Amino acid sequence: MSEGLFLLVCFFAFPVVVFAQQPNIVLILADDYGWNDVGYHGSEINTPNLDKISASGVRLENYYVQPICTPSRNQLMTGRYQIHTGMQHAIIWPCQPYCVPLDEKLLPQYLKESGYATHMVGKWHLGMYKKDCLPTRRGFDTYFGYLTGGEDYYSHIRCASDSALNKSFCALDLRDGEEVATTYKGQYSTELFSQKAISVIENHNANKPLFLYVALQAVHSPMQVPERYMKPYQFIKDNYRRIYAGMVSAMDQAVGNITEALHRAGLWDNTVLVFSTDNGGQTMSGGSNWPLRGRKWSLWEGGVRGVGFVASPLLKQPGSFSDKLIHISDWLPTFVGLAGGSINTTKPLDGFDVWKSISYGLPSPRQELLHNIDPMFQEETPCEDEEYRLALSEVASREPWTQYSFNVSIHAAIRVSNWKLLTGNPGCDKWFPRPPHNTSLSQSDRLKPVMLFDVERDPQERYDLSDQFSGVVDYLLNRLSDYQKSALPINYPKSDPRCDPTSRGAWGPWA
Repeated sequence: MSEGLFLLVCFFAFPVVVFAQQPNIVLILADDYGWNDVGYHGSEINTPNLDKISASGVRLENYYVQPICTPSRNQLMTGRYQIHTGMQHAIIWPCQPYCVPLDEKLLPQYLKESGYATHMVGKWHLGMYKKDCLPTRRGFDTYFGYLTGGEDYYSHIRCASDSALNKSFCALDLRDGEEVATTYKGQYSTELFSQKAISVIENHNANKPLFLYVALQAVHSPMQVPERYMKPYQFIKDNYRRIYAGMVSAMDQAVGNITEALHRAGLWDNTVLVFSTDNGGQTMSGGSNWPLRGRKWSLWEGGVRGVGFVASPLLKQPGSFSDKLIHISDWLPTFVGLAGGSINTTKPLDGFDVWKSISYGLPSPRQELLHNIDPMFQEETPCEDEEYRLALSEVASREPWTQYSFNVSIHAAIRVSNWKLLTGNPGCDKWFPRPPHNTSLSQSDRLKPVMLFDVERDPQERYDLSDQFSGVVDYLLNRLSDYQKSALPINYPKSDPRCDPTSRGAWGPWA
């Protein structure tokens, strides 16, 4: 039986999933959380709550996110690749006048149509230059959190230097609904956000299904955490790693507290809880993706393979792990399917409903994954040395892209089945060992503009197979070319000087 026919038999012969009542959906998104920073991946950091909750659910071991903040959140909320929303380049900086296009229908809007109460706590980072971009204008009944990409954990002040404007701005970034929240100075954001999420749970009217999206600030820089969370990690000599470990412990406690609140409120038996990181760990801030290659901002596995799990009494195979291919864009159609809703939009989704794959262990409807195509890519903080840059440039000049169906100088990556193809500069290509892993992997062959890896057998991306499998390379380059034809022009506007928050006292809409 062919693979395609097998998939059809599995999906159409299996009973349709019908719930007695619409399940509550709770999505907890961590920020910059690395592959090797969770206990069940062998980390030296203790994560008892994440370990316990995930052990009773399904751990997603072939799960992918985007390499940086805004793109992951964009695909989570739209179910569409970033090339199809014009947001394939970088993140939204505080003074850029754009947001997720207003003609895109977001996840909470779908769930509201299905009768859900929709609440958000935490980091937005999907644009806020005008009021129509705010969470409460995009489908959330309530919102408490911050609108930009990062800030001080205690003062909730965001300082941003804008080179285009040649100015620096510092202002509060904390909102309760659409109003500036001024009374929370000194409250550590991981604890503050978990308390707000618990308040939503405790005050929820059980006559309606609940959608709660908790986008934690943890464990993004700056490196800040109450001392009590760091005490167990005095054995970690690296200062950043020690602080980071404390931040992870604070986050682990927050997830445990939120889950316990669901139990106390009598909601757990009909709840689907999803935990996910938004991108790979930032090694410069204490994170670890060991033994995966790369870090945040890169298209290597260390940048895009994410820690994630689903926990729920509604799962049919609890206590298991899934190696099915799943992407962050799949949550929108999956949640809408759980809600009994429909995808009534003229914009085709790139995500798939993967509930049967997670719950029953059936094959994933996703067999292909576009990581990104970004012709404007520049690393925020390159890790390679000058010798590397010159070598890659030399190879690119010897192998002109015109011989290929796709411009291989472009930062891009695609996965089909077990194969992953990278072109251009994928980003920082190093392996970053952390104690107790004090051995270093040998460098792979010199980087090339086109690289092919069998990531099922070689998840560390050590062995480039592009020379041995030219037919696979040609096929994947053609797929990249097809995607590029469907891509919208990049929307990445210049900074707007009207963004200056000093006159308003806080970051927020200015247009």
